Amino acid sequence: MTEVVYVRMKKNMEINHMQEIVLKDVASVSAPERIKKELENTSIYRVTEKDKNILVIDSFMIIEHLNKIYTHLEFQMVGPSQTIIRIQTKKKEPPILIVSVVWLLLFVGMAMTIMNFHYDVSMQEVHQKLHFLLTGEENQFPLWIQIPYSFGLGAGMLLFFNHWFKKRLNEEPSPLEVEIYNYQQDLDNYVNHHENRLNDPGNSP
Repeated sequence: MTEVVYVRMKKNMEINHMQEIVLKDVASVSAPERIKKELENTSIYRVTEKDKNILVIDSFMIIEHLNKIYTHLEFQMVGPSQTIIRIQTKKKEPPILIVSVVWLLLFVGMAMTIMNFHYDVSMQEVHQKLHFLLTGEENQFPLWIQIPYSFGLGAGMLLFFNHWFKKRLNEEPSPLEVEIYNYQQDLDNYVNHHENRLNDPGNSP
């Protein structure tokens, strides 16, 4: 009786150097214990310089390769149909001067954006009218409203982005993280379409 082995492809993985890819690197395997270890250590692909920094391992290529080696087993694929492998090259630390200049530009740009928004909506006049409604007196600079409002604006931004430096305030993802995730999904779909190695078996073992 033919034994069934279930293989679930991993969506992404990262490596730091050129290496031989085995099945357990790109997929999870459900099989009897006596053959599971052998299956997991089956060579699938050799990463070389021509792969540059991204390659895609297709499940069809893996099934075809495994069927040639294990003729007595039946392989069933579940989950994703490709694994994206990102080859990380060693990156130099960015110079402190460049980081400082970029940080300063972002800080000034953000400050200008906030100030221009408040000017467009006449926020100072709103505070003046609010002060008049509450006290019955006119005041050009109602600091008792403006100062707490400024602190509240900063606190609101922290809550919106859900981060204090590297610390998360709660488990809920911020809108920025959701947008980054959506961008990564679109990028992965593009890579799956354009970098698929199904028709380039030159590096297969």
